[in-house]
Amino acid sequence: MRDFLDFEKPLKELEERIEKVSKSSSEKKGVPRLLRMLQGQLAKKETEIFGNLTPWQQAQLARHPQRPSALKYIETFCQDFVELHGDRTFGDDQAIVGGLATFGDRTICVIGQEKGQGVKARVKRNFGMPNPEGYRKALRIMKLAEKFDRPIVTFIDTPGAYPGVGAEERGQAEAIARNLFVMARLQVPIVAVITGEGGSGGALALGVADRVLILENSIYSVISPEGCAAILWNDPAKTAEAAAALKMNGAELLKLGIVDEVIPEPIGGAHRDPDLTAQHLSKSIQTHLKQLESLKKDKLVAAREEKFRRMSALADS
Repeated sequence: MRDFLDFEKPLKELEERIEKVSKSSSEKKGVPRLLRMLQGQLAKKETEIFGNLTPWQQAQLARHPQRPSALKYIETFCQDFVELHGDRTFGDDQAIVGGLATFGDRTICVIGQEKGQGVKARVKRNFGMPNPEGYRKALRIMKLAEKFDRPIVTFIDTPGAYPGVGAEERGQAEAIARNLFVMARLQVPIVAVITGEGGSGGALALGVADRVLILENSIYSVISPEGCAAILWNDPAKTAEAAAALKMNGAELLKLGIVDEVIPEPIGGAHRDPDLTAQHLSKSIQTHLKQLESLKKDKLVAAREEKFRRMSALADS
């Protein structure tokens, strides 16, 4: 069954009616005509709803429980995926997956934040919130990529790094900072893709890339809309207003130069057609990797540094 968000309820009613009519005997007069009419109403309503999404509605789609995860994309357009485990210091964090895979005609190192599908999997994956050992595992894979001269592709989908006491005791802040430091200087091409929600430093720890791509209904921000509303107004009713003010969706991030490309999704979101979304994503990654692989290593690193320095530039008042 498909989960419906609050603003999708009109679609749920129409889809239930279509399903009921479809099960009716095809011999009944008027059934095919009624079915065509309902399908037309559904298509019109989908265009009406998804053609005018608010930033907060896009944030809800980014968090949709059926949204494809990193492992789904890896399984769809990568071959021979060999997962690597552990940080060689503390343990293996299930919130981050990574390893070696064949992508097109090249071998890549792929790393992704994994929320899991279903309640049990989400608990196992800590709802996509990595501990420091997860970031250290990612760093270990990145260093392997540099050692063997393999490009890196990362998938970002996390509400943020796990803020638990144990995580802080094991050096959460240092682990994130170390990833930022090392990624900025890695001498291999890096492409990062925001596939769901990219929250704060927990997302940026996989996001210091030569090219940063984002799916159409994904979000990327220093804080969640709920957190922003709580801090600025102490009012959860301001969440939608905060989402708009944060400029966290793909279109706004592209204007600001935070991301390099917005990848289209099927009407209704990536979960409505994961395979089509994966096709768009694969094609885009291939294009960017081909461009980056033509650059010399010193120019690659210099361009990456310049890219992020531009984001921090302040206009003279």
